[in-house]
Amino acid sequence: MTNTLTSSPVAPLLDLLFTQADASWSTADPALATMSDAEQTRLMRSKTDYLDFYGRMKDLPLAVSPETGTLLYMLARSGNARYIVEFGTSFGISTLHLAAALRDNGGGRLITSEFEPSKVVRARENLTAGGLADLVEFRQGDALQTLAADLPASIDLVLLDGAKALYSDILALLESRLRPGAMIVADNADYCPEYLARVRSPASGYLSTPFSGDVEVSMRLG
Repeated sequence: MTNTLTSSPVAPLLDLLFTQADASWSTADPALATMSDAEQTRLMRSKTDYLDFYGRMKDLPLAVSPETGTLLYMLARSGNARYIVEFGTSFGISTLHLAAALRDNGGGRLITSEFEPSKVVRARENLTAGGLADLVEFRQGDALQTLAADLPASIDLVLLDGAKALYSDILALLESRLRPGAMIVADNADYCPEYLARVRSPASGYLSTPFSGDVEVSMRLG
């Protein structure tokens, strides 16, 4: 049985985008390549310096891994997701996985927020090339504003993959709309100790577990 994720045009497009993403780091700003782990961690966790840090990576596709992309598709399909929110579009690789699941679920709405205007342009082009743009609403700007209003009454799945320091704040914006059983996937969650403490707390209302090292998968309890 074929599906949107593993058939044309999405499958070859994703192969190309993952290859380009791997190659892009060879042309990255040398200051990024030589940055110490400690400094990178500080910037990733900072709520004051993250805009400058991510601005230096505006030409880099900050993509999920192929494994995480497949996980996103599987979670959205198995949960029959109709309404999905994504924080951090970048070039739209994760967006393609999520939108493919919506297509195979019979439709829905994916709201994705990205701060960098040039990345919104690239992501929109990629979703159009994949034949999935009609399922996606792109919101350009600070997600603390773009995701503060006009959201679905019930959200089935959330991907957190933007500025790591904001994970807890974005979750707080969406939390009241998460349906029981809604899934939250947080990429690079090891940079978000505050977020991890929140979703892993027995009193938090979530069941949460790490996946593939730095990805945290959480389920909203009823």
